[in-house]
Amino acid sequence: MKRILASREALLLVAIGLLLALIATRFPGFVTPSNLAAVFNDTAPLILLAIGQMIVILTRCIDLSVAANLALTGMVVSLINIAAPGLPIIAIFAVAIGFGALLGMFNGILVWKLAIPPIVVTLGTMTIFRGIIFLLTEGKWVNSHEMSDAFKAVPRTVILGLPVLSWIAIAAVILFSIVMTRTTLGRAFYAAGGNPHAATYAGINVGRTQFWAFTTSGAIAGLTGYLWVSRFAVAYVDVAGGFELTVVAACVIGGVSIMGGIGSVPGALLGALFLGIIANALPVVNISPFWQMAISGAAIIIAVVLNAQANRSPGRIILKRAERAG
Repeated sequence: MKRILASREALLLVAIGLLLALIATRFPGFVTPSNLAAVFNDTAPLILLAIGQMIVILTRCIDLSVAANLALTGMVVSLINIAAPGLPIIAIFAVAIGFGALLGMFNGILVWKLAIPPIVVTLGTMTIFRGIIFLLTEGKWVNSHEMSDAFKAVPRTVILGLPVLSWIAIAAVILFSIVMTRTTLGRAFYAAGGNPHAATYAGINVGRTQFWAFTTSGAIAGLTGYLWVSRFAVAYVDVAGGFELTVVAACVIGGVSIMGGIGSVPGALLGALFLGIIANALPVVNISPFWQMAISGAAIIIAVVLNAQANRSPGRIILKRAERAG
């Protein structure tokens, strides 16, 4: 029982429940199944990006270019759709995931081979990716009437009561939960961030592992890029501007340690849902959306403090025990 109560995921789940109960006192309709399904669908892009960001942070890195990757990939597939409106949607998916992965690989190579700090690399590529969008379009938008109906239909198509966008987020949660807990690569992500020196002695190439983390994050961002522009039926330079900070916030709130090695897919999911509920609830209960930033910021600070307390070295305790033994 103590272990369950100490679990960040359990505590966050309780916090989400209390948040929903509080919202229900002001607007009962918010907690109806249909509305909660709509909130989950709105939060699906954040869930996807948070999973990719979690993997990167686990390896003691950070990817601030995910939103720019999303925007660039979304623009590329939109332009492809204009040029070849009859191209099968499965090919669009492949292009989005592949192109996003290439952008992630670019980040990973710079971090791995040139040993440039990840925050510097991704700050740079964040600007580069959005600059490329401007060069491709000269600042012009791709609007709904320029996109094919099939291109726009995928994320909105409802299957068993949920849009495809939601099902993709659910599938990603299940897939990466298995990858992170049942595969050699998943364990390498944890090892590379938890103790890089020990991981090296165990035969794990930390740089290569970070490279694959960036590649995975890029692939997820690319997929999300297609889903984003097709759902909202618009692509432009500033799509998802500033969203990378929300993604990092979701991870931190979900218990992913910024020092690496600690975190889980369910935690990232719950962190994203927490922020998604806040974003959807505040306008409904007539609270200024500017409070969203304050609440999110407070939640981040509390999460970081909890992480610091949980990860504090027990060195003093060990010394006291040694003194008593002496």
